[in-house]
Amino acid sequence: MLRIVTDGAVDCPAEWRDEYGIDVLPLYIQIGDQTLVEGVNVSVDNFYGLVEKSQKPPKTSLPAPAQIVAFYRQIARPGDSILSIHIASKMSGTFAAVQLAAREVASEFSIHVFDSVAGSAALGFMCREARRLERAGASIQKTLQRLEQARQQLSVIFTLDTLYYAYLSGRISALKSAMGMLLRIKPIIVLRDGLLQMSEKVRTRSQSLDHIIQRTRERIKNQPVDLAIVHAAAPEAAQELLQKVRQFFNVRDVIVTQLSLPVAANLGRGAVGIVAYPVLEEG
Repeated sequence: MLRIVTDGAVDCPAEWRDEYGIDVLPLYIQIGDQTLVEGVNVSVDNFYGLVEKSQKPPKTSLPAPAQIVAFYRQIARPGDSILSIHIASKMSGTFAAVQLAAREVASEFSIHVFDSVAGSAALGFMCREARRLERAGASIQKTLQRLEQARQQLSVIFTLDTLYYAYLSGRISALKSAMGMLLRIKPIIVLRDGLLQMSEKVRTRSQSLDHIIQRTRERIKNQPVDLAIVHAAAPEAAQELLQKVRQFFNVRDVIVTQLSLPVAANLGRGAVGIVAYPVLEEG
């Protein structure tokens, strides 16, 4: 049996976990001396308040290889195959920890560890596609080839609503943060080579939403895509984007989902983005 595993940086509708048999390896968030796990002792509803109250940067951390080994043994039986799809190795040490764990249990399971070179809804789309391919009779080698093609063509672009989290993390100074908020600057964040990098800066929320649509169109053109509108406690902005995307993209499927807290911890409340996942030709 094929087990499909991803990590806590995944964004997808909650029902996909059961529908497509996706097991999620938890990631940890540290705020001061508190260790938090989404869905266990913290939720979207109270996370941002905890950060703003503590005035300390939230930091993400990963499970130790021994914990990953225990997770694999919990969700799989000896002889099962495991496809483990994870957040970009350049953004997190999760992929390296998973590789170590996979080597330890190589005699128990046939494990294939895949670097998504992304995160968020890209992980969700990859897990869904892997399960659909498996149900259609595709080999694991064919599935990995399809995922490799997808990660080369996908697009991930966000806009931030506040520079507060960037200030907390030490990425910008207090002065730049204050000036940026005064001028209502909205940075554009683009996935490049497995890293989220700041691109342009625009002045208003409306301009920033139009800009991420434009940048996504430049990237994918008229290619058929599955789209995810992802947001960090910004449902109004997400709905505004949702109303626009069908006008501009060749969309097969579109979802709206909250950003997982391990991702939102680095982007901040109000972040919103588009993840465009290529629909690949059959064959």
